[in-house]
Amino acid sequence: MRVAAWPLVGAHVPVAGGLATGGLRYAAAIGAEAIQVFVSNPRAWALSAGQAGQDETLREHAAAAGIPVYVHSPYLINVASPDPVVRERSVASLAHSLRRGTGIGARGVVVHTGSAVQGDRDTAMRHARECLLPLLESIADEGPDVLFEPMAGQGMLCAAISDLPPYLDNVDWHPRARVCLDTCHAFAAGHDLSAPDGPARLLAELEAGSGRLALIHANDSKDGCGSRRDRHENIGAGQIGAAAFGALLRHPATQRVPFILETPGPAAAHAADVATLTRLRNQPRRPGPAAAGGSSPGGPW
Repeated sequence: MRVAAWPLVGAHVPVAGGLATGGLRYAAAIGAEAIQVFVSNPRAWALSAGQAGQDETLREHAAAAGIPVYVHSPYLINVASPDPVVRERSVASLAHSLRRGTGIGARGVVVHTGSAVQGDRDTAMRHARECLLPLLESIADEGPDVLFEPMAGQGMLCAAISDLPPYLDNVDWHPRARVCLDTCHAFAAGHDLSAPDGPARLLAELEAGSGRLALIHANDSKDGCGSRRDRHENIGAGQIGAAAFGALLRHPATQRVPFILETPGPAAAHAADVATLTRLRNQPRRPGPAAAGGSSPGGPW
């Protein structure tokens, strides 16, 4: 297995034709070193059983090639919903993503943290805890972690980095609870990554608050800082700018944290974004404890 000295750069890949057949072919075509997939329709409650052969092939190939695999759970999930039917379906959907993730050897399952639909944050947090703690407790030793992803819009339980510590505290800082940082979401929530010290300040706040960064969704933003709008743009073509991604890639805190692109396609655009991030990654790294061989919040690999 490859041991990463730099952040691996990858992308969310389409899986038409099968998780292994379609996903791995696309990853090879764009030069991805890590991949993220959907294991069911991201905009529906239906749960796909998948294909055992495809799951096994993906798991074995990824393990042999040292390609980290991540699952993004469906967008409909809202563990904080006031509607008990939505919460029940959300638990079933996230449990399904965790089971399928275990089957393909995924390292993490990304899930949005939920929203207080009716503005009652305390009740929403209680609902989230009741939904999430049993799921976190159910994860097998070889199963994927749950990666909580802050969002950009109003009413979200997590948007700013400062929202993460109380959210993780709400699930008792469970050891299987980690963080997925989306750069577009953070920028839209008011973290100015385009400022010269913006990436360092963001990572310092994240490390001070939780220290559980496991994955970065690398997306530029069509809209300005603080817009509360989640509209992804290709790297360097948006309001964040390529320099910020270079600073994130070369920061000691991200040394072992994969960067997954969710930028607009087609494949040629994704390949260009992978190439851009790889070039930025390979520029001289700023010195720091992690770069010298110390620990990193991104994990042991």
